[in-house]
Amino acid sequence: MTLIGRSRAATSPEARFRDLFATNYPDIFGYAARRVGRDDAADVAADVFTIAWRSLHRVPDEPESRPWLFGVARNVVSNHLRSLRRHDRLTARAASAEPSPVQPDLERHDDVTDALRSLGEDDQEILRLAAWEGLEPREIAVVLGCSSNAAAVRLHRARARLADAYESRGGRS
Repeated sequence: MTLIGRSRAATSPEARFRDLFATNYPDIFGYAARRVGRDDAADVAADVFTIAWRSLHRVPDEPESRPWLFGVARNVVSNHLRSLRRHDRLTARAASAEPSPVQPDLERHDDVTDALRSLGEDDQEILRLAAWEGLEPREIAVVLGCSSNAAAVRLHRARARLADAYESRGGRS
């Protein structure tokens, strides 16, 4: 018996989730399979239902729960595809990079590493998100739980502090 005909108050969260899952999993899996392929569809569907479980109090009652799940699936698929594109770009960049015939300036690298380590954890994290993960301020904002503008300002200030720390160690900008 599905939630149709039963009130939310009369149903335990576990029973409500089981009904939600049993009723909607095939459709959500199919949606994901058509967009990311059958190999990744199970992972996408699992993420959708993980979000549904964590947000069960926000999941609308039937029949509105189905479109809500599709909205979540759309976001999960978008994130999945974005991740695949980022992975493909990094793989292509790594494959096309030729080793430099010139020996790298290891001393300069050590100065930058030391300068980075001298910064606070928050500055180190935002610089790593930008440089190592290739995230833009709007993406960093999501990670840090702040506005895009705040992330851009924090990144700008962290870069300035890194430059100052590097120069104080005798480095050149």
